[in-house]
Amino acid sequence: MTVFTHAPRRTLHRRLALVGAIAAGGLLLAGCGGSDDTKDMDHTGTKESTASEATAGSAAGTFNDADVRFAQMMIPHHEQALTMATLADDRASDARITSLAGQIEKAQDPEIATLKSWLKDWGKPEKASSGGMDGMAGMDHGSSGKGDMSGMMSKEDMRKLEAAQGPAFDRAFASMMIDHHQGAIAMAKGEKKNGRNAKAKKLADDVVKNQSTEVATLRTLLDRL
Repeated sequence: MTVFTHAPRRTLHRRLALVGAIAAGGLLLAGCGGSDDTKDMDHTGTKESTASEATAGSAAGTFNDADVRFAQMMIPHHEQALTMATLADDRASDARITSLAGQIEKAQDPEIATLKSWLKDWGKPEKASSGGMDGMAGMDHGSSGKGDMSGMMSKEDMRKLEAAQGPAFDRAFASMMIDHHQGAIAMAKGEKKNGRNAKAKKLADDVVKNQSTEVATLRTLLDRL
């Protein structure tokens, strides 16, 4: 009877000890697993937060005030150039003037659309404030002094150009467009120096190169007209 009395007790003790060990091990594993999950959540949250901040920062830094002023001022500048070029269709007598006017229309009309799309994307108005106009007026815009700023022709200049015909138009167009282009070149150089937006600076570089070439052509034509 003694054997049967003690054997079950020892077995019971062993079973209880085994159950306790298993339970303790389970709690330890659960604790470790919880710690890993927390670390994973922290790391994931940090990565997502950092990525969001980087994206926001990148978007906010794609343009500056110089880019906005460049787009706002170049739009009316290009629009006046298109008006001048359109007048050449039925007023110019020299085929080279007509050809150059067509070249100006082909280049600047798409640029106007591009500049307007940038301002829309940036959440900025197409028209510059008076402060932006004053800032541009202080730049070196050529030697004519005919317009109010940046080589722009005055209303009187435009009336005279519209009234001209034949060789008189050719000479007036070449002279005015030289001054007009010089204003655009000065504005573009300012954008290249002070702007931040890569696309705007690229367009400014194109303006400098293309319109400098056209100025040289216009000067040659003016000497021969």
